[in-house]
Amino acid sequence: MNRAGLWFSRRLVATSMSLLGPVVEGTATTQVDEGPVRGEWVCAPGVERGGRVILYLHGSAYVICSARTHRGLASSLSKATGLAVFTVDYRLAPEHAFPAAADDIESAYRWLLAAGHAAEDIVVAGDSAGGHLAVDLLIENDRSRMPQPGAMVLFSPLIDLRFELASAQERGRKDPMISAAAARKMVEMYTGDHPADLPRLRLQLPRIDRLPPTLIQVGGAEMLVADARYLHNMIRQSGGSSTLEIWPDQMHVFQALPRLVPEAKQALKRAATFAAQQREHRDEAVRERRKA
Repeated sequence: MNRAGLWFSRRLVATSMSLLGPVVEGTATTQVDEGPVRGEWVCAPGVERGGRVILYLHGSAYVICSARTHRGLASSLSKATGLAVFTVDYRLAPEHAFPAAADDIESAYRWLLAAGHAAEDIVVAGDSAGGHLAVDLLIENDRSRMPQPGAMVLFSPLIDLRFELASAQERGRKDPMISAAAARKMVEMYTGDHPADLPRLRLQLPRIDRLPPTLIQVGGAEMLVADARYLHNMIRQSGGSSTLEIWPDQMHVFQALPRLVPEAKQALKRAATFAAQQREHRDEAVRERRKA
């Protein structure tokens, strides 16, 4: 947890993800740097940027990854869904502490709306800490009366930044990648001295009229399976629709590592099917309203 260790960790993770989750051949990327909005558009071969898009929020404890490290996952998601993916390159800790990352996500979402993308045509997706950022976005949308996205897809979402749920989970089964204590120290580089029960850190979903239908995928071998269950129940208790998939014996964000985990492609196909079904359900509802 020092400067040298952080430098090494960022490069180690970048190299690992590049080797085990390469970019789909022929993928087109376009860099964006517009004020508070930074990131890149990722379009798999044959995919063009249209009205319906994916807003991707990468994870890794707010301190390690970037739009570049997740380009492989974004390209695979673009290929599976046929949609352009905008991956937000939000500011990282410890250089930029809370609430920098959350503010950057909110700016990116509003930027998409201002560019003409209807809220219902935006699929918010993310992994790990990106799950926390996604739920924070929904809460902030509700608070500021912004329209909610059309659907949400989360891989191994982190919700409890104190890692109490994860600690309880790992007492029954150790996570093969990292301990709850080590992960908590990384996240503390972002949260700093802020109280743990600060509303934007300890998230509580109010009862929201238009929570987007959500798919949660999590590995059965990881400690964040407890967070996934917690979020799944919280969405349902708040009046939303949530589907929880626990993939047996899989590790954290296995979807990003298709060369290592054959099930990664299958999981992304299921995510793509979920997103397409939500569009079909919405279109059917619109047709029924018009008939009435």
